[in-house]
Amino acid sequence: MIDGPYFVLTVLGVLGTGLTAGVFFAFSTFVMRGLAALPPAQGVAAMQAVNVAAVSPAFMLLFLGSAVLCAVITVVTFVLWPDEGTVELFVGGALYLVGTFGVTVVGNIPRNEALARLEPGSAEAAVHWPVFVREWTVWNHVRALASAGAALSYLLALT
Repeated sequence: MIDGPYFVLTVLGVLGTGLTAGVFFAFSTFVMRGLAALPPAQGVAAMQAVNVAAVSPAFMLLFLGSAVLCAVITVVTFVLWPDEGTVELFVGGALYLVGTFGVTVVGNIPRNEALARLEPGSAEAAVHWPVFVREWTVWNHVRALASAGAALSYLLALT
């Protein structure tokens, strides 16, 4: 069984990736549905406000801190090559770093930036909004599943 500081890192990995999974799960299951039900001008304005509010110290600490933690766990695993949990630790790190952090960078952030450039009441925003909701939500499903998978992998490494 993993022990000592490595155990603490892995428990923090479970917590960070699990909490991130919860945030993305909430967006996928009801936040985006609620926003999609609004008229386009209101939905665009609300999502623009959410995107600004998301760049808060609390969420950034969780999201980026989990990425750093996953990178540290992966490097420490590679260097120490523990007798138990190696595969699970590598899988957890890869899921979060690629499936959560990487997907955010290449899938969600560019869509958020494009949405931020739109005037909520414009015809362009009305056309763009349903496409945004569909595409952004698909990528968010990936992030939610990858974060949950990372949490599960780290949890399995502890058993």
